[in-house]
Amino acid sequence: MGLYFANSAFPVHAFFLSVALVGTVLAAVHHAELVAHRVGEPFGTFLLAVAVTVIELGLIITLMAAGGENAATLARDTVFAAVMIILNGLVGVCILVGAIRHKEQIFQQTGVSAALATICALTVLTLVLPNFTLSEPGPVYAPSQLGFVAVVSFLLYATFIAVQTVRHRDYFLPDKPLIADQKVHAVPPTDRATGISSLLLVACLGAVVLLAKSLAPSIENAVAATGSPRAVVGVIIAALVLLPESVAALRAAMANRLQTSLNLGLGSALATIGLTIPAVAALSLLAQLPIALGLDTKSAVLLFLTLIVSTLSLGTGRTTVLQGAVHLVIFAVYLFTTVVP
Repeated sequence: MGLYFANSAFPVHAFFLSVALVGTVLAAVHHAELVAHRVGEPFGTFLLAVAVTVIELGLIITLMAAGGENAATLARDTVFAAVMIILNGLVGVCILVGAIRHKEQIFQQTGVSAALATICALTVLTLVLPNFTLSEPGPVYAPSQLGFVAVVSFLLYATFIAVQTVRHRDYFLPDKPLIADQKVHAVPPTDRATGISSLLLVACLGAVVLLAKSLAPSIENAVAATGSPRAVVGVIIAALVLLPESVAALRAAMANRLQTSLNLGLGSALATIGLTIPAVAALSLLAQLPIALGLDTKSAVLLFLTLIVSTLSLGTGRTTVLQGAVHLVIFAVYLFTTVVP
């Protein structure tokens, strides 16, 4: 076994880092659920989504600053991977597992439709439009265009958060109370327990990103050894960072709380774009670092397909196994074409 790891592109220390990462993810999910239960919906899912995205953003900025010109597409690849993982992989698994267990699940269509409309605008403005602007050649924005898109992206995300948490909070709450879910009706934790869980949640999320960053070189070597494209690295890192939200969303779907799952998933996708793009744009402008945001044709087609299918499958307020299967098929195609472009 020792000789295998010594000669492998994925060494033994990376195996133990992976085990530690799984344990940290489970701890983060536990503390996130405690905090979410104390503050209520949709604040709980919003806090988890923003916390994970801010830490993911720190990882991207660190890697961009260290990579220089070699990291010009890092933000694009990571954001696109996160969107595809969430809208197809996470949403698909939650719908499929929930439907298998509960046959049909319901959610508030108004809130989900608002989130999808915002996601459509943000993804096209940040990941597709750069391919068609004329001020700069290639899939890049001119500095003035990059600054303008960064500002409007952040403002659009901030507007959505105001709608979700203040003006129309009821759009993001379950239609009917769930009598069977004991966790929903359990006694909320005390202020002291919530404060401790909040601190531990931040610590766990930070540990997740640090572990993912430590695993990145081993992942890159393993991907290079298999001859796979470099974009695979972005998919793996995005998946690792999104693990806490994914586990929490899946557990909610199994407990017949699909609204919570969708709040987590769609909220994470919005935070990933609405916070990451403005931050990396500011870094690019201030540090004169190159940044390429425009997707290639294959990725743009898969993105458009994902947005269309998401709008249709989540446009009725009810889900069955079919919607979940469709999303997972698109996700499988995305993964396969990433490895075999």
